[in-house]
Amino acid sequence: MNRRRILAAGTGVVLAGCISYPSSDESPSGAEIVRDAVDARRHMSALRARRSVTIETPAETDTRTERIAREPPAKQRIEVLESTDDDVPVGSVSVTNRAQTWEYNPSTGIVELQFHGTKTDTDRTLRVLEALLEEYRLGYAGTEPVDGREAHVIETRPPLEDERTSIDLVVGDTTYSVPVSAAKLGELDVSRTIWIDDETRYPIKERNAVSDDGETLYAQTVTYEEFAIDDGIDPETFTYQPPADAEVVSDGSKPAGIFRSRDAAADTVPYDLPDPDLPGSYVLDRITVVERKERYGGVTTTLWYDDPNVVARELFVVVREEGRFDPSLDSLERTEVDGQTTYFRDGGVKSFFWDCEDVSYEVSSLVTDDPLREITASIGCS
Repeated sequence: MNRRRILAAGTGVVLAGCISYPSSDESPSGAEIVRDAVDARRHMSALRARRSVTIETPAETDTRTERIAREPPAKQRIEVLESTDDDVPVGSVSVTNRAQTWEYNPSTGIVELQFHGTKTDTDRTLRVLEALLEEYRLGYAGTEPVDGREAHVIETRPPLEDERTSIDLVVGDTTYSVPVSAAKLGELDVSRTIWIDDETRYPIKERNAVSDDGETLYAQTVTYEEFAIDDGIDPETFTYQPPADAEVVSDGSKPAGIFRSRDAAADTVPYDLPDPDLPGSYVLDRITVVERKERYGGVTTTLWYDDPNVVARELFVVVREEGRFDPSLDSLERTEVDGQTTYFRDGGVKSFFWDCEDVSYEVSSLVTDDPLREITASIGCS
């Protein structure tokens, strides 16, 4: 499905609108409401809803209604029930789980199947909420009803020096790009409003609009209706059987196997699998084995561990026949871990890399407080 809308580059924007920024003695504040939403998302296990999407441009207005189900961070199903958008016709289906994604377009009769043998799962919605809390000025505009529920209205503004080129929605799946140029502030008006349900503190509506002298150049409104949180979802929801007459086109490396234990995976790989010491909250979720060409690591095994009590708290250990890191890169810091020479990277994913005889290891996590050094030391070179 087409989930990316891009505005023409080369024009500056500035947020517009009358926003109240409460002082610390007023309650609630925009920051408090968003902070509650972050906490609610961290502990949410399932979401079901109908979702309406409206996209407006000077030339046309497209709408669609979808049925969605989610178990963050990886599992999601979207079925298009109504649509005036030719890019996303009625009957379109998108299903994702940890292993693969199916995208069905009924107008072409094609199912695109993408394998996720080495894909890292992150809760994008949680990250967007955290970014709003950490980077934006948040204004509180009272409450309004949304689908019969009382919702707090949050207006947002990025820092004036912010030069980001896209806005990630917390309610939808679309990212659309808005060029920002400090030299041209004032040419366009950009507004971003988020409605957060009072009862659950979950975002249930969002509107982003770009206008020029009162004329809307682009607007997108996404609303959740009839939504339910943590009431259970049938596991079969996140699998998909393509229509009998559909053409299936695959992409990515299909795993040679997905296993639930080290013993089950051990007989399929040409090396010993590590048994790292992990924090007590982590459990082994799965082990994926992917057969790649030598220059891409050869037989690659990824041991995935997650914390079942926290959404998207995941770390992974990778074993490869051939190393996939370059010690000469500036992004890698050489460091000793329990006598073993390793290379540390501190980016969107924190990682330790090292070679050991005939294999290469990687230990990585998206969570900053994970004891990666201790986990690395427990694997060592044995």
